[in-house]
Amino acid sequence: MNKISITPTKKTIGASLDIYKRMMEECRNERIVTKSTEEAGIILDIKREDEIHPYISGNKYRKLKYNLIEAKAKGNNTLLSFGGAYSNHISALSYAGKKFDFETIGVIRGEELGTALGETLKNNQTLKFAHENGMRLKFISRAQYRLKESVEFIADLRDEFGDFFLIPEGGTNSFAVKGCEEILTPKDRDYDFICVSVGTGGTISGLINSAFDGQKILGFQSLKGDFLEDEIRKYSTENNNWSLINDYHFGGYAKINKNLISFINEFYQQTTIPLDPVYTGKMMFGIMDLIKKNYFKRNSKILAVHTGGLQGIAGMNQRLLKMKLPVICL
Repeated sequence: MNKISITPTKKTIGASLDIYKRMMEECRNERIVTKSTEEAGIILDIKREDEIHPYISGNKYRKLKYNLIEAKAKGNNTLLSFGGAYSNHISALSYAGKKFDFETIGVIRGEELGTALGETLKNNQTLKFAHENGMRLKFISRAQYRLKESVEFIADLRDEFGDFFLIPEGGTNSFAVKGCEEILTPKDRDYDFICVSVGTGGTISGLINSAFDGQKILGFQSLKGDFLEDEIRKYSTENNNWSLINDYHFGGYAKINKNLISFINEFYQQTTIPLDPVYTGKMMFGIMDLIKKNYFKRNSKILAVHTGGLQGIAGMNQRLLKMKLPVICL
């Protein structure tokens, strides 16, 4: 599949994204063949959503699509959202804002990052990229960050920055779910299982809503906690076609170990498909482990959704070097 080039335009954002939607019908499913899949009699494909765009990758473009359309329809040219220091969402939002003529504001967890901004931008490729795309960065304490959904905190941000279109952390809201409902296409009808990593719940909600009859959606949690089920039910229409698997979060959000690193590197060597360590890497580790444990019946057809997130690998490798652990080699 040819990668999509997104360039600035004076046409409406809606028209631009209509063109994009038609092109996305061609997003390819790539076959994964291993000793485990062959012995288990399993067909395993991976939907290469990571190839959507080099900077607005995977589910981030899906989540942003209708948020951008809604913001433009309301005549609001400023987007504000939240994220951590290595946020895929912040990275993608900054680039989308630049290309589609929106001002962007990123409220970043960790006020210490703002005390020496030059040093932060030198050492953090995600924030450097966002800054270069014109995003205004506001660093706040972790205590403040926990208040990010409160009416009072949002009001304070409006007092500081003026009017803006608010996009939640991770991009998940009803507009994001609508975009994620477009991931599956008619060519995906014959799969028995659709697998996806789960962070804030928006992507899996879209898949739940758009799944074909008889399909089971398996969500592989990237973080610990039981709160995700309520969040997913808030946005999904079906109650019996999905389940969460919480055995492969490796201790919590952005937590990894040598086993996961080795798996990601070996998977890339065998398939040339890159996996990120926070989301898709954990999902694929879980799928392969479940195949070995005969979780799936023989002749099952599995489609794993690659949600992108590869930009965060550089930051993770910095952490791994400090921990004196092997790095992710892509």
